[in-house]
Amino acid sequence: MNSPHPQPSPLSARKNVFSDRPDCQMASLRKKPSQETVAGLAIIPILATVTFYLLPDSWQANRLCQFAPQIITYMSFGIWAICNTDIIHKLGLQSTKIRAGIRIGLLLGLLLGSFNTILILYGAPALGLDIEFLRDTPHAHLPLALMVPWFILFIAIAVEINFRGFLLGRLLALVPQHTRSSKSLSSIAPVAALGISSLAFAFDPFMVSTFQHLHWIALWDGLIWGWIWLQTRNLYIPIAAHFMEVIIEYLIIRAALA
Repeated sequence: MNSPHPQPSPLSARKNVFSDRPDCQMASLRKKPSQETVAGLAIIPILATVTFYLLPDSWQANRLCQFAPQIITYMSFGIWAICNTDIIHKLGLQSTKIRAGIRIGLLLGLLLGSFNTILILYGAPALGLDIEFLRDTPHAHLPLALMVPWFILFIAIAVEINFRGFLLGRLLALVPQHTRSSKSLSSIAPVAALGISSLAFAFDPFMVSTFQHLHWIALWDGLIWGWIWLQTRNLYIPIAAHFMEVIIEYLIIRAALA
């Protein structure tokens, strides 16, 4: 009597046997993205920034205290980088994204730089806000040949890795993988991470001390750059945008105040 269920052929049975071999299992594991650890380190710089504003005024005027949150951020980033693998992918710095990132970023920086320059030179004075203090910022005292383009490029790379690649990306990674299927959490988590990282950027103590009431401009810059990173996972875009925007603002405002 024939069995209603067909028996597996010797060839298929052999495939099943080989699929259970350890080397096949290891190959499948290698294809999975690496799990992220110690993403909670991103909370430390935020707490450091909040703590700064609780310090006495005399401490807040100290340059070392102003730089402390940034120093803590870079230290946290370093520890995170040591504890994880595939850092380039997690930050969005794959070589395949360079060309598109630079092209889009330079265009975005041109638009933002032009808008913010007009706002600073005409909008701020119209509101009775002083901009003459920009003559005496630390950046204004650096030689032009050092600022453009080298120091501005260094700032753009360091700051975007800090605030977008590390801070924003790790805040988003704090949301447990199994809860991301929830529609409410999947929509709230990116908004919360974007808002917190942008506020940390705009209220960086050195930023506030240097640019005073103009530091609010960094808030919408951070929101725009962060949103683009969330949509593209391409960190070259905010780096190029930051670079181009600051060059435009620096050169035009420096000439206008000369």
